[in-house]
Amino acid sequence: MILLRSLVFQALFYLSTLALMILALPVFVLPRKTGWPVVPFWARMNLFLLRVITGVKVEFRGLENIPEGGCIVAAKHQSAWETFALLPHFVSPTYVLKRELQYIPIFGWYTMKYRQIPVDRGKRSAALAAMTERAREAVAEGRQILIFPEGTRRGAGEEPRYKYGVAHLYRKIGCPVLPVALNSGLFWPRRGWCLYPGTVLVEFLPPIQPGLETEPFYEEMVGAIEAASDRLIGEAIEAGPASPVTDRVAERFAERGLPVPGSKD
Repeated sequence: MILLRSLVFQALFYLSTLALMILALPVFVLPRKTGWPVVPFWARMNLFLLRVITGVKVEFRGLENIPEGGCIVAAKHQSAWETFALLPHFVSPTYVLKRELQYIPIFGWYTMKYRQIPVDRGKRSAALAAMTERAREAVAEGRQILIFPEGTRRGAGEEPRYKYGVAHLYRKIGCPVLPVALNSGLFWPRRGWCLYPGTVLVEFLPPIQPGLETEPFYEEMVGAIEAASDRLIGEAIEAGPASPVTDRVAERFAERGLPVPGSKD
């Protein structure tokens, strides 16, 4: 049943996304802010489908920590889930994303319409400079920069691999950074088709204010996100039934020399 429900959700996810993108094409003749409500509606629609079809719910914590105005949102990246589920909590945010995504028909048009920040990874220093300039403009407009500091999805419990791009933005732009911890990888693993029922826990942590040197900032951000994400993983495992994902996470924690989530020892 888990596999069947997962396949039904995946089919509806892509079909409904395509249908909504086509139906919402008139937003291209509207100002960006006027057409923006289509995007959080899409995110809420997906969360609804997840809940009723697969039994994947969500609990958001620490909403009071979200700063007003422009900031950088640095989120843990375990799953496709957070690529849309965080959207409703921000006002006209912009993602830092791979330039290749803008070449996808229709979807890529929306990323340009809503002024997302593409990164050409092949150009390195030039790409970093262009990303910084566009991020600075967005923060000045009061927008939030959503970035996944690890660059790609890492399975729940895996050894983290954070990059320094967010530290560069923090130093150059001088705005608060909001760390976000989560445990979505327990329920929507980065590999495979199965989605497991349960409650995704997301925690918006206290923002890191501007003014720190690069290395102290980096260590504080990574430490905060990792400690909170490990805690949320353990909390979910204690509360829910075991699954193949849970077993792999326990193995990963043991390999890293960390307390096994949910263990009473």
